[in-house]
Amino acid sequence: MLNKVPPRILIVDDELEITEILADLLSTEYDCQKAGSAEQALARLQASEFQLVISDITMPGMTGLEMIPHIKELSPNTVVVMISGMQTVESAIGALRVGAFDYLMKPFDLRQVEAVVKRALEHYDLVTAKQRYENHLEELVEQRTAELDRTLDSLEDAYRSTLKALTTALETRDQETHGHSERVVTYSLRLGREYGLSRDVLKALEFGSLLHDIGKIGVPDLILRKPGKLTEEEWVLMREHPMHGQQILRGIEFLQGAARVVAQHHEKWDGSGYPLGLREEEIDVNARIFAVADAFDAITSDRVYRRGKSYEAAAQELDDWVGRQFDPKVVEAFHRVPKDDWEELHRQSLMPKHEEYEVRRMVEMLESQLEVAVS
Repeated sequence: MLNKVPPRILIVDDELEITEILADLLSTEYDCQKAGSAEQALARLQASEFQLVISDITMPGMTGLEMIPHIKELSPNTVVVMISGMQTVESAIGALRVGAFDYLMKPFDLRQVEAVVKRALEHYDLVTAKQRYENHLEELVEQRTAELDRTLDSLEDAYRSTLKALTTALETRDQETHGHSERVVTYSLRLGREYGLSRDVLKALEFGSLLHDIGKIGVPDLILRKPGKLTEEEWVLMREHPMHGQQILRGIEFLQGAARVVAQHHEKWDGSGYPLGLREEEIDVNARIFAVADAFDAITSDRVYRRGKSYEAAAQELDDWVGRQFDPKVVEAFHRVPKDDWEELHRQSLMPKHEEYEVRRMVEMLESQLEVAVS
């Protein structure tokens, strides 16, 4: 069995007799060290740890009262007991106000000395035990928080994969926009970071951009895949898809922010958009950012009837419609992003074949699960 290390006490007094008396009294139970001045005591405290400091109030140089704040700075848990004569009892009481635990009166009553020292060390044990408990709680909280974060990240990744598979399945109805949702997510997030959105708002922007056209589930194929121009009646049905999308996402708590992008992504800064004719900052900030990213992708992407235009042409078109279709501050943020960044994002958005296969496989798996559920 290991021997318990005795508590360490530092006795500070410029009178050698006082330090000797106290050291002789206490050294049978405690490891006692002596110092002849406050300066010397502070040097000892810097070098090693003491549970208790017993110090005279009146000493040449730095006084015991002046030493207390330095002790608390060097060793916050160390308990301080002051030595006072009858003529300095008011100073002893003042010492309690600045952090001393107790005081001893000269001439010493040895039983009182032992009792005060015992109480002081018990106080030290309580303080350090409380600190260990709090540190342990902090470690547990950090550990549990890290575990929760990992679980939430894993769940979020699962949501993201499922939603990507869903949007890929939707895009099979409209081959002309294949890969559009993935690209516009990439552009929206880059633009959102440049605009200064917080992490949570960026997450809503990501899912809203990914799901922006989910309402087209409610649009008949005859309209959605019509090769020619739509009639006015067909446009009425097409323009309902933002509200269809909002309805689909209603009640899904983690997609509340995304639902606003889905519902408002065709609104325009000047109020001429649809379905509600919202204007300026009535439109959700993520929907305003998405509108610019969506337009940039539409202008720069290849279509069956034309080649995609250059970055310069897209930037000019955004400028032409600023204040009418687009939020001026969002377009300013677009221009702050270097041209090379936009071109690199476009290059990265061209999905490699093995990734396309994985998504297609996931879509097939989801479709087979739906067939089983229906049957």
